[in-house]
Amino acid sequence: MIILGIDPGLASTGYGVVALRGGRLAALDGGVIETPAGIPTERRLADIHDEMERLLSTHAPDAVALEELYFGQNVRTAFAVGHARGVVMLAAGRHGLPCSSYTPQKVKAAVCGNGRAGKDQVARMVRMLLGLTEEPRPDHAADALAVAICHANCAPLSRALAEATA
Repeated sequence: MIILGIDPGLASTGYGVVALRGGRLAALDGGVIETPAGIPTERRLADIHDEMERLLSTHAPDAVALEELYFGQNVRTAFAVGHARGVVMLAAGRHGLPCSSYTPQKVKAAVCGNGRAGKDQVARMVRMLLGLTEEPRPDHAADALAVAICHANCAPLSRALAEATA
């Protein structure tokens, strides 16, 4: 199973591609899609969409996992993040891929065992879980890899529970 994890944002959308094979996790790719503040929002969203299309075509993931909005931010930022999430979901939908969303607390708990872990702890655990030589940088890339790891660990249980109650 290949999972594309996304930490959405208008200025910086983190992405991380993780493969789950035989119970082992491996990082395939990770980075940040950056859009400059000086261009119109619709152009920035188009740039995010274009890069998502490239990532989806290159890695052919089985699923897309996104971090949910954190509403502690101001409303303007929340709307911008929501727009970026929508563009990511549109690209996934066009490829026929399922999307799952996880709260920041759920991601941190899945990766660190503590839903209140700091960004540095998340980056360290991502490095350890994926066997990387260095912590992924920038933070948005580490967070996206953490979202993919969360999905790898949570999705099988969610499917089993859904089948048991069906």
